[in-house]
Amino acid sequence: MVEISIPGYAKLALQHLVLDYNGTLACDGELREGVADALRVLAGSLRVHVVTGDTFGKARLALAGLPCTLSILPVENQDLGKRSYVEQLGAEQTACIGNGRNDRLMFEAAALAVAVVQEEGAAVEALQAADVVCPDIQSALNLFRQPLRLVATLRS
Repeated sequence: MVEISIPGYAKLALQHLVLDYNGTLACDGELREGVADALRVLAGSLRVHVVTGDTFGKARLALAGLPCTLSILPVENQDLGKRSYVEQLGAEQTACIGNGRNDRLMFEAAALAVAVVQEEGAAVEALQAADVVCPDIQSALNLFRQPLRLVATLRS
């Protein structure tokens, strides 16, 4: 569990981290350098979930052996599927990271939403629904390893 008290914002008790795959953990279907190690570390304090449409069909192989639960969604209504996944986990104890338009509803539902802007860019709707925007996945994942960064960014 990651507990964070952010003055004027929220008191968070996070148990789950839900991640998008393409554009977030991966570029063109290939897991980004350093992500596997970061997920192993985070799995010590959070249950890690990857929820994806798996555009390139590479997520299952890339994540094999890593401490995470993978859910591959059907092509239609991925935004609703991601939100439903977060709600089933318990939105008040779930943080998420993503970049796509199909991430916006899970961002709205989750206790904490982090958008990343990398090579694929980020959908405006996702940015508007995010609590924090990071320049890359390592910066986003490090927020959960160094939660005082979230306090510095989100406090009133």
